Amino acid sequence: PALGYLLLDEGAIVNDPAWSEPARNVVAALFRLENNRDEQEMLNVLGKLVDWLKAPEQTGLRRAFVIWIRRVLLPHRAPGMELPELNDLQELHEVHTMLAERIKKWPERWRQEGLEQGLEQGREQGTRRMLARQMVKKYGAIPTWAQTRLDQAGPEQLETWADAILESETLEALLSEAPRH
Repeated sequence: PALGYLLLDEGAIVNDPAWSEPARNVVAALFRLENNRDEQEMLNVLGKLVDWLKAPEQTGLRRAFVIWIRRVLLPHRAPGMELPELNDLQELHEVHTMLAERIKKWPERWRQEGLEQGLEQGREQGTRRMLARQMVKKYGAIPTWAQTRLDQAGPEQLETWADAILESETLEALLSEAPRH
């Protein structure tokens, strides 16, 4: 059968740096929003959508984009970020304006979250090293089974062991498990 079809090559649309005139449409804008590389590109595409969909007959489509942005795009783009003011917005231009202000603060928040995560990992590594040193000092060489337990322990378990190392008589008692061979 000879059928006509319309090929929507999302990759070609998203990767076209010029975003050529034939590809400037609502579907291409949706693809670009889903695959944006940075916040500024997301704002630029939203700004174009605001312009394209300003006619009164586009109210339903604007509303659909607002819902999609709230339920899909932002939870994916900024997981865990609370945007309660977005729930009250009904129009695409309001979302664009609000995001233009809020997006400026995202990099600082992400930097802070990364710093906190790095500090937590550093504390965990330090506790792990301190425990290993104390084990060697108190019990001699650390058997493979004990090193494995130490490597796999979470922060709470490490803290428990750090508190218990002063009172335990044997490595087995400290790690609460008989050696594995």
